[in-house]
Amino acid sequence: MPLHENHSVLLFDGVCNLCNNAVKFIIRHDKKNQFLFASIQSDAAKKLLLHHNYKNNNLDSLLLLEQGKMFDKSQAVLVICRHLGFPWKLFLPLGFLPGSWLDSLYDFVARNRYRWFGKKKVCTLELPEHKNRFIQ
Repeated sequence: MPLHENHSVLLFDGVCNLCNNAVKFIIRHDKKNQFLFASIQSDAAKKLLLHHNYKNNNLDSLLLLEQGKMFDKSQAVLVICRHLGFPWKLFLPLGFLPGSWLDSLYDFVARNRYRWFGKKKVCTLELPEHKNRFIQ
């Protein structure tokens, strides 16, 4: 059984500063070590996407693989908040809003993330103390 089957796997844009900071935030608040991570540009992410028949290789979205199901955009963010517990669970009532509204807001931030937060040439997030949290 692959290691990731017992965890939720977050695929993120490895060159995006906003995405890298989101991963650092999740690691800091994930007290139960529920999440593993892979840069969406990595071979590991490509293999996972292929294995789960996920056709949309959209770099503008976080992708969360959990129990064989793929979540993206605002839906992925809400699932992450649910796992992180209080106070992040307080965002869950936003899930009652139409998904198209939440995804529109998500898309607006995604379109502007490099301009607002910058980007790196390569993913450098894998810190030695958290190396076991990243899928190779």
